[in-house]
Amino acid sequence: MLIGEVSRRCGVSTRMLRHYDRLGLVKPTGRTSGGYREYSADDIRRLFHVESLRTLGLSLNEAKRALDEPDFAPADLVGDLIRHTRRRIAAEQELLGKLERVDAAAPAEWDDVLRIVSLVRALESESAARRQQAILSHDGTAALPVDALVEAILSEDDPNVAGALQWSLARAAGPGLADLADGLDAKEVDVRRRATTAIAAIHTAEAAVHLRRALDDSDATVRGYAALALGSRGNVDAIPALIEMVVEGRRDVEAAEVLGLLTTVSPSADDIVQALQDRLDNADDAPTRLRITQALAEIPGTAARRVLDGLTHDGDRTIASTAAAIVNMQDRGRSRRRRSGIGTAVAVDDTRSSKVTGAWQHS
Repeated sequence: MLIGEVSRRCGVSTRMLRHYDRLGLVKPTGRTSGGYREYSADDIRRLFHVESLRTLGLSLNEAKRALDEPDFAPADLVGDLIRHTRRRIAAEQELLGKLERVDAAAPAEWDDVLRIVSLVRALESESAARRQQAILSHDGTAALPVDALVEAILSEDDPNVAGALQWSLARAAGPGLADLADGLDAKEVDVRRRATTAIAAIHTAEAAVHLRRALDDSDATVRGYAALALGSRGNVDAIPALIEMVVEGRRDVEAAEVLGLLTTVSPSADDIVQALQDRLDNADDAPTRLRITQALAEIPGTAARRVLDGLTHDGDRTIASTAAAIVNMQDRGRSRRRRSGIGTAVAVDDTRSSKVTGAWQHS
């Protein structure tokens, strides 16, 4: 069979057949009287073998070795091919991910595309400083690769970079929120914590819905992040978790301040005081009772004041002196307000509260 017919039947160009001949990969058995290559049935069979091996990713030299060397071990080569193919697939998937991120950002100009690619590449840097700088320097009016930012924030360990990512996502005010919420269902607790913190930075009604779901998380830190964020926005669903934080001593000062804030925006002061009173009555250890006493200083109204008055006679001297200090401070504040004509409210401002807390800690 002449070279032209072989090319037509086998789908291999005459140029490639001549190249195979020069390499000694597929040499025609004979020549015609006119000097044309003439292929036998065995030559055609070898050609099919070569093409089959090439479809597996073998180079021409590897295909020649596989066919000509009797001691050639195919298992080793196939293993190498598998590893090479996996690396190539991973590279293609990475490229596909970048393209999808650019597409999702809907860039209007090529300059936007270049900025997005630059930011995505910077997010992959091992340098935390470079990652942070790339995020903070991104033009707020340009297209934003939200998917890339969400993926980065759910895996970011550096607190400064995480803060920059939260700021950037919060500016977007909504896009990416659903993907962040998926992080609340992650098995890894660190991912759930990062997701909760990022959602807390987004001040929308939808974000609050996800934060309420985080109040039921098995991790106390996740519950705490959600409770502080919701409570600071006046959401009374956070009250049980905030009380838990006070009792257990997890960011208890912040939790107490948010509880005090909640009493100013909802008719929940008496309920909060009653819950703290119940915990106080059932607490055996002095540190827990002291934290609850200090938290009562943040709750305005007569209910909290009655509990504090009673605690001035507590059998624990530290509890009694702390309650007395709070009561005296409130009375002085009330007297000053009466003299200035402001009124008789007994709310304690943050500055005075922090000073008294410091005094308790050193008593």
